Amino acid sequence: MAEIVNLNRARKAKARDAAETKAAENRAKYGQTKAERARLSAEKAKQRAVTDGAKKEE
Repeated sequence: MAEIVNLNRARKAKARDAAETKAAENRAKYGQTKAERARLSAEKAKQRAVTDGAKKEE
């Protein structure tokens, strides 16, 4: 026979898994120190300046 599954528990387990996935994404996205954010911002600005400097004027 098939295994009996409590649908309420399955629903809650699925919700917990989804919440953990979302939390991991948020930790990666927002879990940076101020120094790391500043470094990344400076790198982006430098890259943007290099790219803008290489544009062809028409």
